[in-house]
Amino acid sequence: MFKDKTLLITGGTGSFGNAVLKRFLDSDLKEIRIFSRDEKKQDDMRHALQNPKVKFYIGNVRDKRSVDNVMSGVDFIFHAAALKQVPSCEFFPIEAVNTNILGTQNVLDSAVSHGVKRVVVLSTDKAAYPINAMGMSKALMEKVAIAKARSLGQDASTTICCTRYGNVMASRGSVIPLFIDQIKAGKDLTVTDPNMTRFMMTLDDAVDLVLFAFEHGNNGDLFVQKAPAATIETLAQSVLRLYHSTNKVLTIGTRHGEKLYETLVTREEMAKSQDLGDYFRIPADNRDLNYDKFFIEGESKISVIDDYHSHNTARLDVEGMTKLLLKLDLIKEDLNL
Repeated sequence: MFKDKTLLITGGTGSFGNAVLKRFLDSDLKEIRIFSRDEKKQDDMRHALQNPKVKFYIGNVRDKRSVDNVMSGVDFIFHAAALKQVPSCEFFPIEAVNTNILGTQNVLDSAVSHGVKRVVVLSTDKAAYPINAMGMSKALMEKVAIAKARSLGQDASTTICCTRYGNVMASRGSVIPLFIDQIKAGKDLTVTDPNMTRFMMTLDDAVDLVLFAFEHGNNGDLFVQKAPAATIETLAQSVLRLYHSTNKVLTIGTRHGEKLYETLVTREEMAKSQDLGDYFRIPADNRDLNYDKFFIEGESKISVIDDYHSHNTARLDVEGMTKLLLKLDLIKEDLNL
C-alpha cells in the first residue's frame, strides 16, 4: 500500500510525527513530507535524521497557499497539526479555532483538489462532551472532516476518516516528563486532582490506531482504540516507584478547563458503534436534512447505553501502571534500561 507513495504529516515535528517517522523510515514509502511552522524543530529533526527520504516544508495550516504548496504529488496525509494545550486554548480560543477548525478545512480542501487518496485526521478524547476550548475546537474539527467526507460519498477518490485517542504518555507537554523533572529537582510531584482519571496510551498505540484507520476506514468513519485508564495519583506513585523516590505528592487543584474524567466514545456514538476487538468504529451519520422523519424515527438504544470513558474502562493499579511506563523510550533511556 505504501510502496513508492508520498506521505504528508502536518504538524510533523511533534511527538506523533516523530513516532510515525520512527515507524516508516525503513518502509517502501518514496517520500515523507514534514509540514509545520516551527523551523527550529524542523532543523533539529533534519540534523538528527540525515535522511533524504524526509522532506521539510515550512508553513501553517491556517495559510491555504502554504498548504497547497506542500500538497502536489501527495498520496496520503496524517493530519496532526493542532493547538493541543488545554490552558492556552482557554485563554486564546480563537487561535484554537483558526488552527484546529479552519486549518483542518484548508488541509481537506487542498487534499481533495490535489487528488490525495487517503486522509486520517487526528482528534482527542477531549472532543467528546467537550467543556474546554481545545475540546470544542477538536469536536468541530471532527464535524468538518465528517461533513467533508459525507459530501464526497463512499465511492470518492479521496477517503477522509478520523481517529480519537486519549492522553499519549510522555508526549510533549504531558505530565510524565514533568513528574520526572520534579523528582530530579527534589520537589513534590504536583497533581491537580488525585482521583482524576485519564486513558493511558503509548505513542506506538497512537500510531497503530492511525494505521488501523488508514487501512480500514471508509469516508466519515471515526476510530477509537480501547485503552486502560489510571488515576493521576496512581500514575504519580508509579513514577515515584520507578525512580525509587520518596518525594511527596502535592494536590494543587484543577487547571483551566480540566475534566475529572475523559470520554472516548459518547453514549450517542456507542449506540451505532461497531466493536472491532481492540477498536471501535463509529460510522458517519448519513441522515439528510429532511427533519420531518426525525419526529417519527429515533434511537431507543441511546437511553440505555453508557458512554465509554476513563472512569468505566479497565483501571490500572500501581503495578499495571508501572509495567506500562516501562514501555516508554523516555523511561527506558532515562533509567538506562
